[in-house]
Amino acid sequence: MTSRRSLAVASVCAALLAGCGAVDTQTDALDRLKPCTSEQGPLDAYCGSVEVWEDREAETGRRISLKVVVLAGARRNEHPDPLFFLAGGPGLGAAQVSSEIQRSFRPLLADRDMVFVDQRGAGESNSLACDLDDDDSLAADPQRFYRLLRECMEGFDADLRLYTTPIAMDDLNEVREFLGYERVNLYGGSYGTRAAIAYLRRYPETVRSVVLDGVAPPDLILPQYFARDSQRAWDLLIADCNADPACADAFPNLAARFEQLLSRLDADPERVTLTHPRTGKREVVTVDRRLVSLIVFDALYTSETAATLPFLIDRATEGDYSGLLALSSVGVSAGVEISLGMRYSVICAEDAPRATPAALVREAAGTFGRAALAEMFLEPCKFWPRGEVPGDYYEPFVAETPALLLSGRLDPVTPPQWAEQIVEQWPNARHIVAPGIGHGAATHGCLMRLIREFLNEPNPEGLDASCVETLRRRPFFLGYAGPVQPSPAAHPRGGASRGERP
Repeated sequence: MTSRRSLAVASVCAALLAGCGAVDTQTDALDRLKPCTSEQGPLDAYCGSVEVWEDREAETGRRISLKVVVLAGARRNEHPDPLFFLAGGPGLGAAQVSSEIQRSFRPLLADRDMVFVDQRGAGESNSLACDLDDDDSLAADPQRFYRLLRECMEGFDADLRLYTTPIAMDDLNEVREFLGYERVNLYGGSYGTRAAIAYLRRYPETVRSVVLDGVAPPDLILPQYFARDSQRAWDLLIADCNADPACADAFPNLAARFEQLLSRLDADPERVTLTHPRTGKREVVTVDRRLVSLIVFDALYTSETAATLPFLIDRATEGDYSGLLALSSVGVSAGVEISLGMRYSVICAEDAPRATPAALVREAAGTFGRAALAEMFLEPCKFWPRGEVPGDYYEPFVAETPALLLSGRLDPVTPPQWAEQIVEQWPNARHIVAPGIGHGAATHGCLMRLIREFLNEPNPEGLDASCVETLRRRPFFLGYAGPVQPSPAAHPRGGASRGERP
């Protein structure tokens, strides 16, 4: 549910202790950890680790250490149920991003602890990260990527079949027991929603409430719907641009010109020479449909980057690819540390077996990305070791647990329809759609306040969510200066030239 390095953010657990002293139990949780150093996590947090069997079923062989970070809530004695944060990706470690989450989720720390566990294979939990040494390239070669990924895979000291979501959720329950929390609230974002759903299925008696942000249920075959769902987000962008007089006037017939650009690149990919926006190095890039589609797909994740697309695509139709290519190095996925080994252990076990070539072509018909978006994502599964998941993993189930589901209307990877599927199954769930938001809604506008209200009183229907209607799409860029009408001198027809030779 992400682009190839995208970020997408995660899942939380909260526990309500009954009867015996909440103060003692919470103190015990922190007593099992130590204050974090600056290298480990936030300085006001507590850090530690929990050892688990890599092969949980056999309980023999290798043991792996799971990194744990706990941020203590200000009124933790009043609310002894912590918020367990499950991260997205797949491949992002929750403890790994605890400092960033602390800043954006700070209102929730007023009431309760937040707990972050690097999922097995991610972050500092027996990491399956790969250093492929291509971060500085504006357009990495897919075949080189697959070759380096295979070499990385062969160097892992791990049974890659044992890094699936259900096994990781058994780990998470063991961490809960280690810390002494009786019941928990779950917050999952993107792939973290899949993890939260899997945890709830396996340990419903331990879950007090659930918040799912950008819902990706187990039966959402991650890459199979990429092209279809990103096309939906692109169509919404075109409709909104056409309805905006300034955007429509600046970029007339944008949808048709974009398709003409892609068709031209299908017939004759173009080589351009330009300066990398971060490294300052001159680079020769072959621009084709695959590259442009990946950049647009990635940019659609957030309303901030999506707002630049009409202008940058308009420039690309004139042969200036510099701005569009720059998005690949400064967009939503840039700089995000994703454990590729953990990602492919999840996808190749849980998604690839259910994705058929015919379905990939069918779902991609008439889209700007074609089937290439999914095919590139699945290619490593041809050589990746494949684990197994329980027989009921993809089956619907009824959960009575109070649940708050959030979606961005503009989301290109987990659009609202996937959350609606869950709401139909769970009688105590409510779905809130943020009109002008892409992937990941929790940190926008009033939604963090609504999450806090829900966690303190888990009655989803009692929430007044009218405030989300103010969350509108970001104004479209009309030039490099932003959403203002540029002067002719500021909007030159030129840039990195089409067909320029090094």
